[in-house]
Amino acid sequence: MRTSLVLIFSALAFSLASCGSRPKTDSNELVIGSGQIPNLVTKNGNNVHVVFGMGDSLYYSFSSNKGQSFSSPLLVDTLPGLVSFAMRGPQITNTTNGLAMIVATRVGNIFSYTKDGTGAWQRATRINDADTICKEGFLALGSDGNQNLFAAWLDLRNNAHNKIYGARSADGGKTWSKNFEIYASPDGTVCECCKPSVAVQGKNVYVMFRNRIEGSRDLYLIQSSDGGESFGEAKKLGTGSWKLNGCPMDGGSLAINPMGIPQTVWRREGTIYASEPGKDEKEIGTGKSCTMAVAGKNNVYAWVEDGGNIVCLLPNGKKENLGKGSLPVLKAIGEDELICVWQQDKKVRRTLVHL
Repeated sequence: MRTSLVLIFSALAFSLASCGSRPKTDSNELVIGSGQIPNLVTKNGNNVHVVFGMGDSLYYSFSSNKGQSFSSPLLVDTLPGLVSFAMRGPQITNTTNGLAMIVATRVGNIFSYTKDGTGAWQRATRINDADTICKEGFLALGSDGNQNLFAAWLDLRNNAHNKIYGARSADGGKTWSKNFEIYASPDGTVCECCKPSVAVQGKNVYVMFRNRIEGSRDLYLIQSSDGGESFGEAKKLGTGSWKLNGCPMDGGSLAINPMGIPQTVWRREGTIYASEPGKDEKEIGTGKSCTMAVAGKNNVYAWVEDGGNIVCLLPNGKKENLGKGSLPVLKAIGEDELICVWQQDKKVRRTLVHL
């Protein structure tokens, strides 16, 4: 009997020691900080950079171990009227020398920030060259990974109707080009409350946005092949249409695969679709607030299902529950790892995903 008890206690001790030595599973959420509307970018394999807002305060946190842990949030700036709610929030991207970020204020101005090798953030300049034109606060930012950036936003100038406008930066976000119109709807306005997306690869710049034509709120993609100097014709994504007398507050997500082909995910009514230009749409789930990333050769998707569960659809068709919250953003860390950040109860949370 005594021998049996010794064996039982020994086995229990080994089990507890083994559990204690294991790393936390990636399904465990980590709270990065207090805030909302997070956005992120990954860089050089191990590094993850997250920005988010809280009131008028703009925060930054980073990880140097693939998102396993994060630094205490750093106050970048206090900007009166900072927009950081309802899909409107800071946008961040990589540059050769560091990072670049853009934000909007409630009066409709857009500001650029840069972070160099010293680790210091600087407010660089105002991007919009006409006053108070981005009152909806919907922005997108992309980079070729060097010093060339492209920003797009909903713009009210000239006729008080929302159009897609853009600007280029050739110095990592320190200065910006003259603003120019990318697209104006023939019905007067694009969808007023949906965030655009930007993806850049080499000289190719893609802008995705929700249009409004004859009452239909469908996603469109428009391309530049000269670094954003000029754009071609905007083309509708998918085969169906969504007639809606209102705004769905859902702009979808855009990425570019290793073959240089844009990949998109977006919502029509309560269904999530994935597509690429010139191909049929594919129904992948139900919900809202979808996001995507390309990891290696694989497309990975995440969205919010009814009930507030954030789910991730893996390439093998398996669906993982990441946690509860809203407005997820998904990015690849490597060819088989991804990180997802989102907001819940005014906390910025993250989880890791392995393929």
